[in-house]
Amino acid sequence: MTDEVRLKAGRREWVGLAVLALPAILVALDIFVVLLALPEVSAKLGANSTQQLWIVDIYGFMVAGFLITAGNLGDRIGRRKLLLIGAAAFGLASIVAAYSTSAITLIIARAVLGIAGATLGPSTLSLISNMFRDDKQRATAIGVWAGSFSIGAIIGPVVGGVLLEHFWWGSVFLLGVPPMVLLLIAGPILLPEYRNPDAGKIDFTSVALSLAAVLPVIYGIKELARTGWNTIPLVALVFGLVMAVVFLRRQRALSDPLLDLRLFTNKMFNTELGSMLLYSALTGTTMLFIAQYFQTVAGMTPLQAGLGLLPGLLLGIVSVTVGPQLGGRFKPAHLIAGGLVIVVAGLTILSFSTSAAGMIIGYAVWCLGGGPLLTLGMGLVVGSVPPEKAGSASSLAQISNEFGYALGIATVGTIGTLVYRTQVADAIPAGVPAAAAGAARESVSGAAAAAGGLPGQVADTLLAPAHAAFTSGLHVVAAISALVVLGVAILNAVVLKDLPAFGQPPAGQDGGEAGGPSQAAGEAQPGGASDGEAHASAQASRDQVAVAGHES
Repeated sequence: MTDEVRLKAGRREWVGLAVLALPAILVALDIFVVLLALPEVSAKLGANSTQQLWIVDIYGFMVAGFLITAGNLGDRIGRRKLLLIGAAAFGLASIVAAYSTSAITLIIARAVLGIAGATLGPSTLSLISNMFRDDKQRATAIGVWAGSFSIGAIIGPVVGGVLLEHFWWGSVFLLGVPPMVLLLIAGPILLPEYRNPDAGKIDFTSVALSLAAVLPVIYGIKELARTGWNTIPLVALVFGLVMAVVFLRRQRALSDPLLDLRLFTNKMFNTELGSMLLYSALTGTTMLFIAQYFQTVAGMTPLQAGLGLLPGLLLGIVSVTVGPQLGGRFKPAHLIAGGLVIVVAGLTILSFSTSAAGMIIGYAVWCLGGGPLLTLGMGLVVGSVPPEKAGSASSLAQISNEFGYALGIATVGTIGTLVYRTQVADAIPAGVPAAAAGAARESVSGAAAAAGGLPGQVADTLLAPAHAAFTSGLHVVAAISALVVLGVAILNAVVLKDLPAFGQPPAGQDGGEAGGPSQAAGEAQPGGASDGEAHASAQASRDQVAVAGHES
């Protein structure tokens, strides 16, 4: 039996992938249903404005804070074991959230959901890297996994709306229970176990330092973007950065660190990680502006706005599905860079559109091009490290998305807001009440709320400049994003230029030998070699293939 045949996944792995897709669908769905349920939750539990923010944000904070720990813990105790522990905790916390009798109880339940959610992502992605060792199959599997987030985003508003119309608000949290029960039943049967046999004890000081670094930084960035330069978020940001320095210095001193900094000596790893961070920052911010445009400028209902995003989400599923299929014919450099050029085209359309139809088309074009980076790039991040480090690499890939979104809102989003406020400040005509004008100068949603209490003609004179200013801000955000994404495309084209298509030998090697990123990924070679020999062989192959980017 050839090595290539041995690497191929069978029916059991593909059925197992369907089980692993459940958490991804659930995470995306949860985001939408919580936002839909928030008004009723606030009314029933008496949540004030601060508590409402924490109900929404605490989940993301906990996910971001515990990702490094969860990825490393999975490598140490077993990725399947951690996944099942996280699934059990997620299911139980969902029940507590559904039957919460106070806002504080719900916030605590959401925090536990976030910690459990942090175990699901890295465990799922690293298990995929173990189950699908063939490059093309692994990319396809990651495409299915990534597409599951889009499926959750598509069905989330629909399912949430139906449940909230016919049942009480807690029913939306119970959506998380059946998938977790199925995962607990099917996981031990279908999913392989993997852990690093040489891992030492986890360093709890590093765990504490990682939380002290990540949580304040995420909080500080989000709050500075939301409220401006205030003391508390600024202090939190500085404190988090100081803790990050302390954390990194400790990792260099440990023989078995929580975060292996040697991962960052691989140029391909750094390139794809940075590319995903920038992509998340720029496109996530632009999507937020589009969603606001649909409701505040185009006058769509929340359901209509969701339907406006639907063509893009559907094309995104096509993109993450087709991209890996093309991986056997085209180099990753060509696919990822080419896809990002399509993203630039979509963002360019957005930067000139002045209608809802134009926004829908631009968003759809952009989603069509994003698949190769999301699937092949994620595969290259996980595949460019030894198998025993796949959990840590998976967690870093997801942390880049969390940081990216927060960073994008704080930077590009702030620029868009500044454009709006600068343009609208001098455009509000005389005759508009001072309170309404002040609300309009703050935000376009403030203008919409203030206009509701004004006579028709006065409301129109207030909304017209606010809508024009917000559209200008969106155009600037999309244009900046297009320029930076174009730079990311060029970077990928250069760094990945020597990496062959999946299953193809690297440049300069005999055509009869199967190569590709999995060889570069540090996969243990079949044939009964010892762990040390397998790792040495994988390392030699990794240096040989590719990584066009491994820095000494």
